[in-house]
Amino acid sequence: MVFISALHLYDMSTFKASVFPKSRIATNDVCAIGLQKHHVVAFIEIDVSACREKIKEYRKNKGKISFTAWLLKVIGLTIKDFEHVAAYLQGKRKAIIFDEINISMVVEKELNGQKVPIPLIIEKASERSIESITMQINDAKTQQLTDKDIVLQSKSNRMEHLYYLLPGFIRRAFWKYLIRHPHFAFGKMGNVAVTSIGMVGKANGWFIPISVHPVCFGIGNITKKAVVVDDKIAIREVLNMTVLLDHDVVDGTLMARFISKLTENIEKGLAL
Repeated sequence: MVFISALHLYDMSTFKASVFPKSRIATNDVCAIGLQKHHVVAFIEIDVSACREKIKEYRKNKGKISFTAWLLKVIGLTIKDFEHVAAYLQGKRKAIIFDEINISMVVEKELNGQKVPIPLIIEKASERSIESITMQINDAKTQQLTDKDIVLQSKSNRMEHLYYLLPGFIRRAFWKYLIRHPHFAFGKMGNVAVTSIGMVGKANGWFIPISVHPVCFGIGNITKKAVVVDDKIAIREVLNMTVLLDHDVVDGTLMARFISKLTENIEKGLAL
């Protein structure tokens, strides 16, 4: 009878270790704090057939724009009419509403052979042209990434680099402090978050992002579906979108009106 120790079996196995990039630390911390937020989640389907045709016409007659950039513009314009959805809670009874709509989105970059999500801040999204937003996103995609980069197109200070050296409980305490101080939070990460899997892959469905922002959008894929239009069944292009809204600052009725108006603005091709 032959006895083989568990240690020997372990030594015979083959494996490889993958070292996470530093940005993964911040992602884990955001998830830990984001799960404590009182976000209400809405799953919506938006008919984007008409607006996609308008974007094609826009490209022919006016300038080069992307669907994502236009969508950020529409989100910014719609939030301007529903300011409370992007408000930060201060204390228990006060909401801080900023005049500008600064959107934090994620751009996937390659670092040391790994795909790494890095934040990009689109400032004054409601005031910018669609062309300028498109250009900023494209520039971020081509920007050379280094280990020192934390946010794209923004220089990180010394304290931000020290963040990764801190123990977990101190890092998460920082995030708690950040969201309790609206002016500090707005300056670092804006007041709106957008995550798009439609930019990197195909998946017919919704996903629920985790965020510390007052309002967050999860942009899924565009798929062709049978839709009832004018009492007739038609094949339309439909966008899957998830919207997270902070129930601590926004009531359900305002959430419903905002989502309804956002859907209308997207479907009619606002700003095109």
